[in-house]
Amino acid sequence: MFHNASLRVPAHSSLVAKPDGGCDSVAKETLHLTAILPVLFCFAFEGGAEGTVAEVTREVYLMGTRCTLTTFAPDRQAGLQQIETHLRILEETEQELSTWKDESALSRLNRQPLGTPFQAGTTLCRLFQDLVFWQQGTGATFDPALGSLVTVWGLREGGRYPPARELEDARKRSGLRYFRFEPSTCEIVREREATLDCGAFGKGEALDRIRDYSIRHGSGAWLADLGGQIMVYGIPPNAAFWPVHLAHPNVRDRSVLTLRLDSGSLSTSAGSERDLLVGGRRVGHILDPRTGFPAPFQGSVTVWHESGLVADILSTALYVMGPKEGLRWAESHNAAALFLSSGDENGNVTIRASRAFSKRFAYLAAPR
Repeated sequence: MFHNASLRVPAHSSLVAKPDGGCDSVAKETLHLTAILPVLFCFAFEGGAEGTVAEVTREVYLMGTRCTLTTFAPDRQAGLQQIETHLRILEETEQELSTWKDESALSRLNRQPLGTPFQAGTTLCRLFQDLVFWQQGTGATFDPALGSLVTVWGLREGGRYPPARELEDARKRSGLRYFRFEPSTCEIVREREATLDCGAFGKGEALDRIRDYSIRHGSGAWLADLGGQIMVYGIPPNAAFWPVHLAHPNVRDRSVLTLRLDSGSLSTSAGSERDLLVGGRRVGHILDPRTGFPAPFQGSVTVWHESGLVADILSTALYVMGPKEGLRWAESHNAAALFLSSGDENGNVTIRASRAFSKRFAYLAAPR
């Protein structure tokens, strides 16, 4: 059974929701920009306690993206140590989940002979339970077992349009339903040549592991930006929130909205983020597990949740659903979701937010 309570969020000041459950407004593209956005999120610190707290920032390339880590600590050395800990957690998560690494747990599971149980470790066992839960709860608009479809569309090699027979064959080898999972023993059995890909959950899982470590061991305030997904822990000195700028869905160097983030994670899935062009035709990188084709929506979806994993999964699932179905799902499950769409020659952006999102954030267009 799908539990709505897992998506419940605290209420803050909000936009007034439309009677149909969403919030609509339009933001002009011709705005005075407060920031240039090389990624979907951009952090701009406003304020701080000079001389009392050290702010340390480091950029690295991990998990297939540029990662920016910012932390506040009593002194620079403590800040550097905290960032090194975060990097270690990111690297360990990548070593476990990346299918680019032959010896990762996920890669070994993908190679496991059919019908032979794979013994998952504690973290993968727990994660797999979450993946099954959300695959079922989203009506399979999220499904991590799409490795065959990723391959047939050439999403790792520049993109291609597959022949119909190849696509149908890949569809028959895709889907979490072809993995038999026994939670009590943590055994996973592949029943068909389906393979897992961490693209729709790996970043969120990594962010949750950093957060969980911080909760267990204590930590100064920090922000982690993994390129399209951000998580914060604590609040910067002399501030009430972290300002996060969201990009125009089709023009990524334009800021459209600024959100005041005080906890949790924001994950954005966007059609322009990694889409490919093949012979002048668009090949979207976000695939619809139900059809085997790229999802047709070309805007962006941003989801807030205290859990990075849930935010990561739901931004993908709602993108696949599209604005109409996605907002309906978000309303019925109390999910905090924001859809941005650009559909006219003037660059106007249509903004639609679920009730939970409009309660969580009072969002503003970038100042003129």
